[in-house]
Amino acid sequence: MKKTGFIGAGNMANAIINGMIKNGVTQAEDIFVFDLDTVKLASIKEKGVHTCQSASEVVEQSHFIVLAVKPQNYAEVLQQIKSSVTEDKVVISIAAGISIHYVVSSLEKNCPCVRVMPNTPLLLGCGATALCPSENISENDFDSVRSIFASSGVCAVLPESQMNTVISVNGSSPAYIYLFAKAMRDYARESGIDENVAMELICATLKGSAEMMLRSGDDVDTLIKKVSSPGGTTLASLSVLNQSGFYQNIKDAMEACTNRANELGK
Repeated sequence: MKKTGFIGAGNMANAIINGMIKNGVTQAEDIFVFDLDTVKLASIKEKGVHTCQSASEVVEQSHFIVLAVKPQNYAEVLQQIKSSVTEDKVVISIAAGISIHYVVSSLEKNCPCVRVMPNTPLLLGCGATALCPSENISENDFDSVRSIFASSGVCAVLPESQMNTVISVNGSSPAYIYLFAKAMRDYARESGIDENVAMELICATLKGSAEMMLRSGDDVDTLIKKVSSPGGTTLASLSVLNQSGFYQNIKDAMEACTNRANELGK
């Protein structure tokens, strides 16, 4: 794989780099990183990657450039690197709401660009990542970009019109699941069940339920029915959830996520 650079050395950059090295996507010595935080930079250097003195140096040394900074910092970073970017380099944006057009127009270069929405389980190699390539990227380059994220989980390719919406599906959604698990844990603890025991059972149930959705061959409605015996305990709990609008609340929360992405969008 061609040399890859990261502007930003936060949790997501570390997760992506770990996956690339661990799974043999590239060698550590072919990765270049810059961050304003010298502590983060020193820490990531321990992985064997090259650390750089500036964002422009990363661009000059790399073919693939991952912009691993917050959306509010994009304008400043793109301004810093635009004189170093050439039209043969590939820019990878992993920030919510940042469009391909915004990146390319800010750089004033018609370089290939891939818009990516990863999620935090990528830290454990269990990520779910959505990708959208610009039309002018080569098949080989896009395959290389996809391999970066596929090394740490599953990937899906979407049109850019869906990239703000998918944030609610994979980007922000771990937080919904954590909140659900927190409520289950707190009820168990308040009822006298050891918190650690409860969390072990809850996490195993979440993983097992996901496997049932993936591998059982049943759709979600059928799986719900198979747990719900007439007059039983599951229907009693589902009745409360339905009365409180649980299903619609989840959809409304996802819509709010998408709306906020649209507001932040560039």
